[in-house]
Amino acid sequence: MTYRAPISDMLLALNHGAGLKDAVEAGHYGNFDIEITAAILEEAGRFASEVLAPLNRAGDQHGARLDDGHVTTAPGWADAYRRWTAAGWNAVSGPEDFGGQGLPLAINAACTEIWSAANIAFGLCPLLTLSAIEALHTHGSDALKTIYLEKLVSGDWTGTMQLTEPQAGSDVGALRSRAERVPDGSYRIFGTKIFITYGDHDMTENIVHFVLARLPDAPAGTKGISLFLIPKFLVSADGSLGARNDIHVSGLEHKLGIHASPTCTMTMGDDGGAVGYLIGEENRGMRCMFTMMNQARLAVGLEGVGIAERAYQQALAYARERRQGRAVGASGDGMDAIIVHPDVRRMLMQMRALTAAARSICYATAVALDVAARATDPEVHAAAATRGALLTPIAKAFSTDIGNEVASFGIQVHGGMGFIEETGAAQHYRDARITSIYEGTNGIQAIDLVTRKLGADGGAAVRALLDELSKIVARVETSNDPAFGTTGTRLRDALGSLERASNWILERLTSSPNDALAGATPYLRLFGSTLGGCKLAEEALAARDSSEGFGDPLRYVTLARFFAENVAVQAPALERTVIDGAEAINSAEAVLLD
Repeated sequence: MTYRAPISDMLLALNHGAGLKDAVEAGHYGNFDIEITAAILEEAGRFASEVLAPLNRAGDQHGARLDDGHVTTAPGWADAYRRWTAAGWNAVSGPEDFGGQGLPLAINAACTEIWSAANIAFGLCPLLTLSAIEALHTHGSDALKTIYLEKLVSGDWTGTMQLTEPQAGSDVGALRSRAERVPDGSYRIFGTKIFITYGDHDMTENIVHFVLARLPDAPAGTKGISLFLIPKFLVSADGSLGARNDIHVSGLEHKLGIHASPTCTMTMGDDGGAVGYLIGEENRGMRCMFTMMNQARLAVGLEGVGIAERAYQQALAYARERRQGRAVGASGDGMDAIIVHPDVRRMLMQMRALTAAARSICYATAVALDVAARATDPEVHAAAATRGALLTPIAKAFSTDIGNEVASFGIQVHGGMGFIEETGAAQHYRDARITSIYEGTNGIQAIDLVTRKLGADGGAAVRALLDELSKIVARVETSNDPAFGTTGTRLRDALGSLERASNWILERLTSSPNDALAGATPYLRLFGSTLGGCKLAEEALAARDSSEGFGDPLRYVTLARFFAENVAVQAPALERTVIDGAEAINSAEAVLLD
């Protein structure tokens, strides 16, 4: 089956769960007209359904190919990319001074979900280009911006992010790629990078690589890393392409999933060194790279949402068509569609509820980052920046975990046919698996959450968020709406568990850091489940009380209730895992080395 963007669900999550409507009304978005959001998403959904989704399976089967040092993408890929850029989709949130539309990141976030749902392997290319635009626009010199930004914003050229080396994965400080200064102010770069997404392809005439390397006199570790812009083809002052630069693809990975996305080994320096240009300051490259990575982490979280939505839609369609067994109490001949069976309904509801919660968290992260970038009030800016930083690791890790879980449920709903490639359910599962690994593994996101985000300012950011979530729960509790069932009670319990677990970790960050780290992953899951449950309740209240035309509000109330009573209800167990599990983990050496 093809993909249909769930526009009503997305608008509810964006405007109410994520708070875009309130932020616009507060003046944080300038003259942005929120009424155009639906039209943008409708058009994005149409492009995704008609152009990108039909290529998804063919791209998986064909993959990308490396021949004679050149990468060829799957059939239809280059044409789809040309249509993508011609329609202006690459420029949605790009800076207006360089040809972008200047729309909010939150709008582009919703579009990113759509591209990922339709064809995650295709969507990876512009995802990284947008991160490259952000880094260059924030940290690049005026000269580099003049030469490269307009082409990147339009999508005429694409961008890559090059960090990983064979000996330097998550530990970026261990990288060995080296840079040498040249009298004309440029640099020569030597080294090898691995796992480079779209490091080479045939969709554009030039590729702009953003590469981390170390100068000879640089300090050790991450403090001695610089970021360089290295074009595939050198660019003249008038914008025309010149000689081929000394950066080449030397290998193409054979992967579990995302086959149509070329994952390259890149080699620099076989012919005198790749010509590179400094981004930002020498030895301050990690600061520049984090500008790319933070936006990319949100985008990867949205990949999790997108692939979960696609897996859910396919499983739902199959459950309505596949006939097996009889409903309890049914009479007459023939078999019923499997959607009548309670356990199948449970799985489908779990898929939809988890996807909706992850969507709201990602959109809320995007709105916070938008307000941080656009607000003129210093206090509003600071609060939004802190909120965006807090939510980013949750958006990335929780949402990609959900993408994996929902894709797995999708196979289960299909039964034996889910294990057969022809149905497509297996591809979603394979494609989803990488999302919890790249752009910082989910374990690293959990460490970032407990050590940097929770620990910042003594936990003030977390307490401020808990206060907001408590007010949402209070609205559910005082609504006296029987359709919510025990939603208020379950979410109140979850908030209590999250607060106690947060305080426990804060106490141990300095006294027993290994105990805090041992509970980091279940703590992130506890945080995501509680936050997601409260956001779904907030959306259900909005759908029930507004006149914006979201359809039958009962379906959103039911969804929020299901999440609270089936997912958020696990919060006390996660709390106990955080608090009680540390000792067993930290004393596991005897078992693991037995």
